[in-house]
Amino acid sequence: MRGKAALVVGLVAGYVLGARAGRQRYEQIKTQAGKVWDQPVVQGQVEKVKAFGVSALKSVPGVVWKGAKSVTGAASGSGTVQERAERAGRAAKQSAHEVADVVEDSVDDAKRAEKSATTRAKAAQGGSGASGS
Repeated sequence: MRGKAALVVGLVAGYVLGARAGRQRYEQIKTQAGKVWDQPVVQGQVEKVKAFGVSALKSVPGVVWKGAKSVTGAASGSGTVQERAERAGRAAKQSAHEVADVVEDSVDDAKRAEKSATTRAKAAQGGSGASGS
């Protein structure tokens, strides 16, 4: 889906930048793009994506901080330098796995949100297309 969207954006950008029709055609395209962007359905999806991005980003730093504390605690504990280094290494590996899990969960959530948004967008297009016939 992302590839198709990128292709469309690339084609539009190429047309706008290469259009021989000049400034007037550019202004027409810009006006139409603004109308699409300002539609409530589009803005609703934009707000959902923003909210999802903020919530997904909030979980990662907490896990990274917890991991940093764990590694620091392991490295600063008692024992020989080698023992502390081994504990710190194990803690770092565990922390890396936890961060990877959180990121993977965020990616899965993003995919579900994209699928849901795509389904709603198709439903909205079908509804508007049917009334325009």
